[in-house]
Amino acid sequence: MTTKRIAPLPEESEEASPVQTLTAEQARRVREQNPPVSPWWVVAGQVVVGFVAALAAWALTGKQNVGWSVAYGALAVVIPAAVFARGLTGKFSSLNAGSAAVGFLLWEMVKIALTLAMMAMANRLVAGLSWPALLIGLVLAMKVYWVALAFAPRPKTKSS
Repeated sequence: MTTKRIAPLPEESEEASPVQTLTAEQARRVREQNPPVSPWWVVAGQVVVGFVAALAAWALTGKQNVGWSVAYGALAVVIPAAVFARGLTGKFSSLNAGSAAVGFLLWEMVKIALTLAMMAMANRLVAGLSWPALLIGLVLAMKVYWVALAFAPRPKTKSS
């Protein structure tokens, strides 16, 4: 019985592969130059942005309920993000790659469910709720994910 090949195997080319394997030393240097951003750094940024946005909304409109609405919108992002960060930094999530992936998906679902529950309770918890203001607080706090990456603490470089 002969086997048929559907596609020919690639021949060895004289061009170098664009992917190069790193040595242990090179990999260590890459990790040192690009440390992971702590999820707690992102949560802290969200708290600051939410607080400043709530104060600005209150000051600009002169209405306390608008400030509280913006603050609650930010809290609807901050609290689930803090639960998510706590879940990701737990012991179970760092056992191996499989448990880390399952943990990430599990805590992401918890985060989404908690956000939806907080949004559903908003009308009962904030007197004189302003939905547009709440959504502004929510969006501003969500955008901190990108800003936190730009302003994350960087390692100090050693001068040679």
